[in-house]
Amino acid sequence: MTADRIASVRLGLLDVPLAAPVSDAKVLTGRQRPLSEVSVLTCEVLTADGLTGLGFSYTTRAGCRAQFAHAREVVESILGEDPNDIARLYDQMLWAGASVGRSGVATQAISSVDTALWDVKARRAGLSLAKLLGAHRDAVDVYNTSGGYLQAPVEEVCERAAAARAAGIGGIKVKVGQPDLREDLRRVAAVREHLGHGVPLMVDANQQWDRATALRAGRALGEHDLVWIEEPLDAHDAEGHAALSRALDTPIATGEMLTSVGELVRLVDLRAVTYLQPDVPRVGGVTPYLRVVALADHAGLHVAPHFVMEVHVHLAAAYPRRSWVEHIEWLSPLFEERLEIADGTMLVPDRPGLGLTLAEQASRWAVDTVTLSAAGAGAR
Repeated sequence: MTADRIASVRLGLLDVPLAAPVSDAKVLTGRQRPLSEVSVLTCEVLTADGLTGLGFSYTTRAGCRAQFAHAREVVESILGEDPNDIARLYDQMLWAGASVGRSGVATQAISSVDTALWDVKARRAGLSLAKLLGAHRDAVDVYNTSGGYLQAPVEEVCERAAAARAAGIGGIKVKVGQPDLREDLRRVAAVREHLGHGVPLMVDANQQWDRATALRAGRALGEHDLVWIEEPLDAHDAEGHAALSRALDTPIATGEMLTSVGELVRLVDLRAVTYLQPDVPRVGGVTPYLRVVALADHAGLHVAPHFVMEVHVHLAAAYPRRSWVEHIEWLSPLFEERLEIADGTMLVPDRPGLGLTLAEQASRWAVDTVTLSAAGAGAR
């Protein structure tokens, strides 16, 4: 039997606008500007057998144009190859661009291609990605983040939290990390009172605190029965997160900003978190994500993958331990399909692969596209 081959790869760079700008602690403290759009790198793989696969990466500020440029270069190394050999092709792309490193933009660019190859493999099998990997459940606990940003007054946050709960979402996450810790505590107390004490509630400081402040904040927040405190410290401070985990009763969650297997494994080795939060587009794709979570499971950790619910619902369903998936609807306009939510969970799509197709309106947000073929020609 003749092996299939990668016939062409189409890359797209899109700027997807948000309905309204949002601000977290990094904005309120002057580190970043409000977020008004998400830049997305899409990858569509076409094989000689006529199969197609879709993958994507993203940035929430600068960097996606660099991903697009890097992906265009490294994709040439896999044209004409067997799309089933995903691990080999991942390494091939990684080493094609190794002179600029094996993390950051380099891995994020590869993630869109790697995810598209997994989509091809699952479609070939006629299975959802979750079923291909081996699902443990058909629905995953879901929490909403998009209603809890800091530019909104607490009354609006409470209203949106109630609306999310009415729509079937199980948990609510709100942003903290303001210059005045007392204001954080006031907002969290108001949301907890509004929701009641039986509703899962998380907070996210977006790396805002130093170690002393995080310890003080964590102790003060303990009375609100939180599922976790997210990114209390700089994302790369594994030792600080480990010390905080030992000092607090409230679980710690982090990992979303890390862009290599090694960085995430450091959190696992130190038992620095209760909830590990890898992000498929940031860590480099499904292939390295699976390597990380296998070690997390061995260490007895839970996972709560960050953002990109369209991919992470499949991976959370395939993780042996209880997982959470994050509901943020910012990328929903890109796709024809919608994820279903019921009884506090997100249902795993049963369509082949990721179960996604790009919406016709996605072309409205296109900044650049390129198609590379096995014949060696790239056309815009």
